Amino acid sequence: MLIALIARDKPDHLETRMANRTAHLAYIESTGVVAQAGPLLDQEGSMVGSLIVLDVEDMAAGQAWADNDPYAKAGLFEAVELITWKKVIG
Repeated sequence: MLIALIARDKPDHLETRMANRTAHLAYIESTGVVAQAGPLLDQEGSMVGSLIVLDVEDMAAGQAWADNDPYAKAGLFEAVELITWKKVIG
């Protein structure tokens, strides 16, 4: 099951993002369920959120992954949405 995780950072939390980025990237690598990932950017090109496509067994596994992300544990996100996604192109 593919799940799109769309997370928006709390305003003025770039420092929190940068302080936890290495742990976040290591978590992505170690879990082996991330099909695609990258930051969301504002008009100036600053990171303001994340888009991650998870390839997991079910929504519960996707939620567990999201809950254990170092960014989430650091309190970076203002909002997180998990949506089942169907790959059509690419």
